[in-house]
Amino acid sequence: MLGAIGLDERQEAAYRTLVAAGAAELSGLAHRLCLPEAETERVLRRLEQQGLAARSSSRPGRWVAAPPGVALGALLVRQRHELEQAEQASALLAEEYRAEASEPEVHDLVEVVTGEAAVARRFHQVRLGAASEVCALVSGKPVAVAGPENGSGEAAAARGVAHRMVVEREVLSLPSGTLELSAALGRDEQCRVVDRVPTNLVIADGTLAMVPLTEHDAEPAALVVHASGLLESLTGLFEAVWREAMPLRLGEDGAGVREECAGPDATDLEILSLLLAGLTDARVAKQLELGLRTVQRRVKGLMELTGVSTRLQLGWHAYERGWVSRIPPG
Repeated sequence: MLGAIGLDERQEAAYRTLVAAGAAELSGLAHRLCLPEAETERVLRRLEQQGLAARSSSRPGRWVAAPPGVALGALLVRQRHELEQAEQASALLAEEYRAEASEPEVHDLVEVVTGEAAVARRFHQVRLGAASEVCALVSGKPVAVAGPENGSGEAAAARGVAHRMVVEREVLSLPSGTLELSAALGRDEQCRVVDRVPTNLVIADGTLAMVPLTEHDAEPAALVVHASGLLESLTGLFEAVWREAMPLRLGEDGAGVREECAGPDATDLEILSLLLAGLTDARVAKQLELGLRTVQRRVKGLMELTGVSTRLQLGWHAYERGWVSRIPPG
């Protein structure tokens, strides 16, 4: 938790132990931390340099913790100052770059990234660098970056970045596919599903995109596309797939779905969403951990409620009654 202000795990553990104990001798602290005394002393000296610990003036041989409110506050102020300086330097470099390349060459509009580690790292950079919105197409067999979630989604969502994602139906069958999508929906990300997406794709703020160049059995390579006609085409591709995709509903809170009196409950709506996404009754039952007969009984009840005789008609009535919608709630 304190890594953001420059403490490693051992330093944080030592400081927390000192705070809890008030004061401690080197041997006792080493025992609590399960570290050799020499290593514990190095950790304490580092904390002393950062103003977080000091040798006791009244009891030689003992170490005491500096008050967290004062000591940590000073480190936070220093960290903020360093971040502000880095931000100013970044802005100056960006201005210098724009001045030198107001008319970028063609080769500056695209960037080829090769190697699994490099592709995964660049993907995270693109997503974490977004300030307003991330749009993504996700196949059941992503290249280098696994699954609909990859560690950067939660961090971007925490900063208020909006997400729109279209996944292939195959993703729902992956071991952790439904779990990860439920987590994304829980962060108010918008998720839709189609039979197949044309390619894996991520677009950040409409100014930067990343798309794979290789097949799944080749060495991973990807194309990073900056503002250009190609980026506009990729954005148009995403929007076209998004318009045709089916909204995905998972979880049990029923957020954003209008329910009528004596209408379907949360489980009914989950069943409807998965059926409209193309899953069979058996797969719906497995995904929701329900019995097959329970799913079929609920579908029959919905058909009786809407007065229809086919599932196709049920899907149409579900849209008409607002149980599901292609347009996300405002």
